[in-house]
Amino acid sequence: MIAAAKSKREIVTTRIVDAPRDRVFKAWTDPDQLARWWGPKGFQNTFHEFDLRPGGAWRFIMHAPDGIDYQSESLFVEIVKPERIVFDHITGPRFTLAASFEDLDGKTRVTFCQVFESAALRDKVAAFAVEANEQNLDRLEAEVARTG
Repeated sequence: MIAAAKSKREIVTTRIVDAPRDRVFKAWTDPDQLARWWGPKGFQNTFHEFDLRPGGAWRFIMHAPDGIDYQSESLFVEIVKPERIVFDHITGPRFTLAASFEDLDGKTRVTFCQVFESAALRDKVAAFAVEANEQNLDRLEAEVARTG
């Protein structure tokens, strides 16, 4: 489900996941789990660095089903266990992603907000990212069900 964006530079995606917040947060912070589910349907990941701390780097390659590899690098800005993760995606397209995890009595509301440098860039990325974000959350749900 897409939530209302606060500005024309944002893409906001939210989902209620049927798993406890600690398990959902771990799926975002354990590199082995994250590598299994991160990205749209059919993508695979090779992580080269995952330094989960403010200022730490997350460098990886996303392997698309069509054989194209996408280099990706982000820098972590904020980690508040088990409530929030913020990182700057510094390879194109550039954006800041803030993921929040709200406890709902055994379920978790996951909200992530991508903020882009401009509304034009947001619009360009939204053409594929809105659906890709939904697929990403589908994969997250499958991962937390698998680890339950």
